[in-house]
Amino acid sequence: MFAQIKFHGALNIHSITQFLNHCTQTKNLRAVEGFYAHVLRAGLFFISPNLQTKLVLTYTACNNQDTHKVLTSFFKCLSPRNPLPFNSIISHFSQHGSDSFALHTFSFMHCNGVYLDSYALCTSLKSASCLKNVCLGKMMHAYVEKSGWLASVFVGSALVDLYGKLLCMNDAGKMFDEIPVKNTVCANALMSGYAEAKMWDQGIQLVRRMPILGLPVDNFTMSATLRACSGLCALEFGKQVHANIVRCIIDVGADVFLQSLLIEMYGKCGLVDSAKRVFNMLGYEVGERRLDVVLWTSMLGVYGRNGNYIEVIRLFKSMLMEGIRPDGVAFLTVISACGHTGQVDLGMEYFESMTRDYGLVAIQEHYSCLVDLLCRAGELERACKLVSEMPFTGDKSCTISMWGALLSACNECGNVNLGKLAAHRALELEPDNVGVYVLLSNMYARNGMWAEIEQLRESIKQKGLKKEIGWSCIDATSSVGGKFSYR
Repeated sequence: MFAQIKFHGALNIHSITQFLNHCTQTKNLRAVEGFYAHVLRAGLFFISPNLQTKLVLTYTACNNQDTHKVLTSFFKCLSPRNPLPFNSIISHFSQHGSDSFALHTFSFMHCNGVYLDSYALCTSLKSASCLKNVCLGKMMHAYVEKSGWLASVFVGSALVDLYGKLLCMNDAGKMFDEIPVKNTVCANALMSGYAEAKMWDQGIQLVRRMPILGLPVDNFTMSATLRACSGLCALEFGKQVHANIVRCIIDVGADVFLQSLLIEMYGKCGLVDSAKRVFNMLGYEVGERRLDVVLWTSMLGVYGRNGNYIEVIRLFKSMLMEGIRPDGVAFLTVISACGHTGQVDLGMEYFESMTRDYGLVAIQEHYSCLVDLLCRAGELERACKLVSEMPFTGDKSCTISMWGALLSACNECGNVNLGKLAAHRALELEPDNVGVYVLLSNMYARNGMWAEIEQLRESIKQKGLKKEIGWSCIDATSSVGGKFSYR
């Protein structure tokens, strides 16, 4: 096959690329090995770095066994003085989710004296963050310190992003402070980490520091700040952010996520009318309603969280009439709303429509909402049948919560026999679940079954189980407040 490729004194890269792409698609390892042997004998392997890179990637794509060993043998044929093929290989592996291969390439470069530039470091740090490898990340951090690459804002930002994604926020904060010349990218990386760790107060403090550091604020910063305001229910600060968005961002309509976060911020702070006004303002552009499911889903969530279940159903119907294709989150919200309004048939219809009309796959959260809907309506037998016949085992904790919901509904409705069955099924999955024992005890007490309660207490005592004492705390150290301003 490779013999048909004509070189004419130089490499025909186009024909070779087509050939190697075909080998990748067909997993034809034998053809790749033959071509590799041919270019080695002809002395053509070292002529083109692009050929070297393409061969390595094609060979690893076709050979699923002992890939790290194959990579090492290929790397030994590459020139250690030219880092470009290695950088291309790292980039390809990182972009296609082969993060362990990307880090293996980086390790080979380091051990064999191949020059490591900022591109190789940033890409490898990204792969380390995807693999959640804290140890390797800290080793790479040490190398960055020793080699002087800490002066690079790009490498520093990659390290901040690494620690942020691994939720090592103390390290991320220290790394940010050590970057000599900062930019908005590294600040946003730290903001993203604070958001993932739900450290909302620290995120807002960082936003306040940005004008002092001379860093401009972009759409991502605004979005992260709105998330922090939602997490803290910091309404006044959120209003200031909204005012700055209107004043400084020219085309707010182009950023759907920023719009949806504005809606969610007002909703989580309890201002449903303000969220609705934002939705109505952003929902129209040149007299036509924008067909964006994200905005509609955000507004549905606002109504749902604030108990306006009738509005959830009304808005969902309007959404369908506008021709907008709902996603799984929208269906989750509307099925839950049907449960709170007692519209069992409508909720079941939406659940069936989700897969029948829109091709969406029902996940455990949808089944949980459906179980809750049936339990609220007192249709306990249907709920029990639904939990028993779910098409997946899925997350054990979620299944236990469904049996727990059924047990609680049985307690309310006085269906002791079905309640016992629900408790038995839950305890089969997790025998030491104290919450199930508590629910079962409450049901027995409500129905005057004191002998059963005594037996249950004895069983709990033998297993050495104890109910955790509830507690709560109020953080009085939050620094949210003051004025939001930046340059």
